Amino acid sequence: MATTKRERQKAARRLKMEQMEREAKRRKNLRRAVIVAIVAVLVIGSAALLFSGKSTPTTTSTASTTTTVPTTTTTTVPVKRTAVIDPSPAGKFGTAPTVVVPPGAPSKNFEVSDLIVGTGPAVKNGDKLTMQYVLATYSTRKVIQSSWTSQPFTLTLGVTGLIPGWDQGLLGMRAGGRREMIIPPSLGYGSQSRSGGIAANDTLVFVVDLLKIG
Repeated sequence: MATTKRERQKAARRLKMEQMEREAKRRKNLRRAVIVAIVAVLVIGSAALLFSGKSTPTTTSTASTTTTVPTTTTTTVPVKRTAVIDPSPAGKFGTAPTVVVPPGAPSKNFEVSDLIVGTGPAVKNGDKLTMQYVLATYSTRKVIQSSWTSQPFTLTLGVTGLIPGWDQGLLGMRAGGRREMIIPPSLGYGSQSRSGGIAANDTLVFVVDLLKIG
């Protein structure tokens, strides 16, 4: 009888240990599933914010660390463009440009000029573009963002939720070209301020390189 009782006790302990191991494994798998779900939500949410065209900031920081696609509400109404009165140096395509904010008060005009003229077909709405850019603002009078510190980015003109100044200012560019765009608040972020150096009603100075179309 004693032997039988000990065997029953051992069997009970073994069953209990097996049950505890199964429960621990279940909790581990549940935690892993929760972590995977959270990561997926964060990735999808970041992509949605980046390209949704809403005014919520994407990522902004100093020019040495961050690439930020300039997104906000898009407009399809053509706007008048004038030549940049005091353009930045043309520099060399394929190397980061030097952006110079013109002295004095910003113009109210939308100024666009090619610093380097590219070749091939001209950009039109619906084209997929691979770009590099540098951004300076009148409020800081210095460069606050640059994709050259990380990597080029892609967009689809007229589809990706860019600020109106980009949707309008990139039209007609050709691959291998460098263009300067001085964008008034009405075609930029308007009265919204953005962390990282973009003030309310700020005028933006972009120099963009079009690496390729398609």
